[in-house]
Amino acid sequence: MPRIALCTLIVCLLAVAAAVVSFVKGSWLGIVWVLLAGLSSNMTWYYVRRERMRQSRSVSG
Repeated sequence: MPRIALCTLIVCLLAVAAAVVSFVKGSWLGIVWVLLAGLSSNMTWYYVRRERMRQSRSVSG
């Protein structure tokens, strides 16, 4: 897994944890954390997919 994908995965997990804490405390700020978790999740999948495609091109080419 590329380093950038690992970093975005960590951000995603922390954002989910922050959203849970915010909602448990009754704060609507958790919505922002949920949006950040979604964004970082998409970034993680993008970087993982990009690395897989890069590896498959180097093996076949």
